[in-house]
Formats: sequence, structure tokens, C-alpha cells
Amino acid sequence: MKSVFPYATLLGDVTCDVVSVTVDGKPLPYRHVSPSEHVVALHQSGRAQWEEAVLGLRAVLPEDELRDGPWQDVTCLAVLTEKATNSRSTARLRRAADGSMTGSITLSRAAHMRRATLSLLVVATVEGVPGRLVGSLEDDWYVDLEEATPVRQREIETVEVDFRDGPHEWLRPYKESAWIVETSGDIPRVYLNTSAVEGLVQILHGSGGGPAECAVRDMAASQIAQDVWTAMFHTAAGNLETDEDGTPVMPTGWREAVLRAMLPHVFPGRQLTDGLYEINERRAKGFGWSELQTGIQYAAGRRAQITKKLTHAVRAVDRAERSAV
Repeated sequence: MKSVFPYATLLGDVTCDVVSVTVDGKPLPYRHVSPSEHVVALHQSGRAQWEEAVLGLRAVLPEDELRDGPWQDVTCLAVLTEKATNSRSTARLRRAADGSMTGSITLSRAAHMRRATLSLLVVATVEGVPGRLVGSLEDDWYVDLEEATPVRQREIETVEVDFRDGPHEWLRPYKESAWIVETSGDIPRVYLNTSAVEGLVQILHGSGGGPAECAVRDMAASQIAQDVWTAMFHTAAGNLETDEDGTPVMPTGWREAVLRAMLPHVFPGRQLTDGLYEINERRAKGFGWSELQTGIQYAAGRRAQITKKLTHAVRAVDRAERSAV
């Protein structure tokens, strides 16, 4: 569980498998499903234009614990969401003859853009209060609409485009920027401006070269990385959800990874849950957020290794100047 609840919750594991996928009624080859990665890849499914995919699910709950515990009216729900489109659909799983929970959930192509998250929630009546969350899947599934191979870990995407005359009109107001970080989707993207700084893209793609070229490459890459970490942190911290008691819940996907990596440096010496609560309090109540920027800048700089890269660049240039004398 990613948050603390003031009532009894399940200790045992909740598991879920995607056992089948159909696209517009036709079975999707199982090579597009990775049980180990918890990913379904729908791109190149055999149909360029499709309307809906149906995922067959099988979940296993800790039955002994449920039988002996203080929970009534236990319900198992599959939830399919995507932040980029603000879509959410839910399906209830039913008990099968072997004791597992089975069912299906439908993904509508029109409601999703890139990557949907499939979660499993166990809700029950606890202490007379119905609908309380008592268990969930620790490792959510991802349904990727843009990938043909079911791979969970995806790097930050880099898009090279001319901000001034390129196809993306929304980038034109930033035509003088060397790069822009976009974090509204499921995968952060760095847009490199091919027309702002002549030769920058070529240097970033290069290897070797003289001391000056290496120094420029390292520093540009580090600065981009720092901007990416800063933007990702603000997005992750600005979209925290809370449970029914107001406790902030750790997000999933890259937002979780960013918060786990940066919070210990934004709030040195504080527990992760304390840091999560602190940023939620400051964001919600509107105080102390500006004072937090120093810690965010420091944490992003650590992740981007700014100091290390700057040290190497200064030393390389110094050696080059000494050898030229």
C-alpha cells in the first residue's frame, strides 16, 4: 500500500493477470502481453484503425485473510485510467469456480491517447463504512497504445523539431528557446529546437571531439536533465490525489519514481511519507511553496549531476589551455 489508513487493510498480496486481449473482437497475439513487465502493447495489433480492446483479467486475493478479517461486502474492481485524457473506466470482477476473481474491462480507443494504467482495487465495508479501500495491486499494468513491444520501462522521449516553422504550432511562442520540457502526458518529452542554437543538436548526438565540444555537450545535457527533473517534480507534486481522510497518495508511473528520487533531497532527514504530506500541505494551503524551490533546484541538480559535469568541463578546458601554451 502507498498510504496509511486508519482502519484494517489487507497484508497479503493482491495479484492480477491479463489472460487475454481482443481488439474489435479479434484475439491479440499473446506476444503483445508481458506478464513479467505488466504491459500490454496495442500498437501494430493488426488493425491500423480500431475502436476498442477488451482485456480479460484474473485476480487472486488473500482469501484466508479475507475470511478471518473484519471486512464485509468485499468487492474487486479493475480500474483503467489515463491522466493525459482524464479518462476513467471501472469493471467489477466476479468470483470464479477456482476461487479467483475474473472479468474483463474495455479500453475505448477514442478515450485514450498513449498509455493507460490498469489498477486493481479491493473495497469493502469496514467498521460499518462501505466502499473503503482495503487492498490494491502493488504493480499496476500499463496498456500502451503506441508501442508494439510490451516494455514497462520507457525513457524520456526526445523530439527534435523546428519551433519556428515546424508542425507544432504550440511551440512557436518558444522559438527562441533551445528546448522545452512537456510533462502533461504519461511519458515526459523534451522538445529540442533545431533552429535556436546552430549545431547544438549535432553536438548532443556526437561523441568525442575536442575539450570545448565535450564541455558543451556535457553541460547542455546536464542542464536539460536538470530542467527535466524540475518540471517532472512540479508535475508530480502538483497532481497529488488524496484518500477519503485527506492523506496524500503516492502516484504511479514516472511520477512516483520522481518523487521517490527527489523528496529525500528536497526534505533532507525526513521520511518519504512526511515529505509527501509536506508538499501536499504547502501546495493545498498556498504557503511555503516559494521557499521550497531551493530544495527542488538542489535535488534536480543532484539528479542531473550538474556539479560533477561542470567540474569535468572546467578541468578539461584548463588542461587544453595549459597544453596550448
